[in-house]
Amino acid sequence: MQFDEQGLLPCVVQDWLDGTVLMLGFMNQQAWEATCQSQRVHFWSRSRKRLWKKGETSGHELLLKEMFVDCDRDTILVKAQPIGPTCHTGNRSCFFSPLPSSNSQEEPSFLPGTAWGGITRRLYEMAGDRKANPSPDSYVSKLMEGGLDRVLKKVVEEAGEVLLAGKNGDREEIIYEMADLWFHTLIMLGHFSIPPEDVYQELGKRFGKSGIRQPEGGSTHG
Repeated sequence: MQFDEQGLLPCVVQDWLDGTVLMLGFMNQQAWEATCQSQRVHFWSRSRKRLWKKGETSGHELLLKEMFVDCDRDTILVKAQPIGPTCHTGNRSCFFSPLPSSNSQEEPSFLPGTAWGGITRRLYEMAGDRKANPSPDSYVSKLMEGGLDRVLKKVVEEAGEVLLAGKNGDREEIIYEMADLWFHTLIMLGHFSIPPEDVYQELGKRFGKSGIRQPEGGSTHG
């Protein structure tokens, strides 16, 4: 790796599940080795001139999942599992203050941070792969081999489980059943080759707007 004249490399940290950029820090050789050995993200503090483990006082550690170096070998990308909020302000990410961009005429993007590497994208790609390359031991392959009706029936079943969980009011049950529902809706998207990013953009179109109707004049949102 190409450390700078101070022996440092900038290190971008992403949430390993959805790709959200959490923070930017700096690593030297010692911090890099400590990170690899402990599987906890370490940095070099430029102000205190010492090694520090993220979360050493707050407990909000970053558990190492993957680490990459860029094409010039002078920047590190860390994918980590955050334990609690990453920012000292209590925010999930240190990047929560938008800057005005008066020169930009582009529509704002509502994609989750680098969604291509996020868990929804990975599940969607897995569903597409199971459709194209069926595996006899794969639940998703067996579900898709049953045809669209079987996939849709499973989505309806899982939606019903979510409703029952909501009726019961049990937080853990709601999370569990909602994960099942989202998983099966991603399988449905995979069946139709509709990437989840298209759904994110549709949600973005509705953000901050009231009275958005369904295509056939159904219920409204917002």
